[in-house]
Amino acid sequence: MSINVHSADTDESELNTTINTTPLVDVMLVMLIIFLITVPVIVKVVPVTLPNARNIATQTKPDNIVIAVDKDENIFWNNQPTDGTVADLKARFVESLKRLSGPHRAKLEVHIRGDRDVRFEAIGKVVLAAQEAGILKVAFLLEPRNDQP
Repeated sequence: MSINVHSADTDESELNTTINTTPLVDVMLVMLIIFLITVPVIVKVVPVTLPNARNIATQTKPDNIVIAVDKDENIFWNNQPTDGTVADLKARFVESLKRLSGPHRAKLEVHIRGDRDVRFEAIGKVVLAAQEAGILKVAFLLEPRNDQP
């Protein structure tokens, strides 16, 4: 048996000064696998198809009903003031449906122009009355945004 004994006079250039990166790589690979498996499980998103933003010109037909709701929650039927109750709106919608015959009844549309500052409850009254009367198409008229090219 032999022992290599260093004396104090020799310099210690034989020391290993490199870092062993094998354990570091092993730990990082394990963490990567854990994140790849757990992230899809954590992020739960309901799959929906979002609509594309387009500016479609409104086609005004004589059968269309335009309802305007101002910021004071006053409701206007084709620019004529109404009392604004759900019962009155429903009666007017039913009357409009009665005037149309056969296939034209399904083409009746209600276009709602709501003020930016109005409470949603006032617009909800119009939608509720149209739904109760049996109108299938309700649309909201908007102004195009200025920041679009």
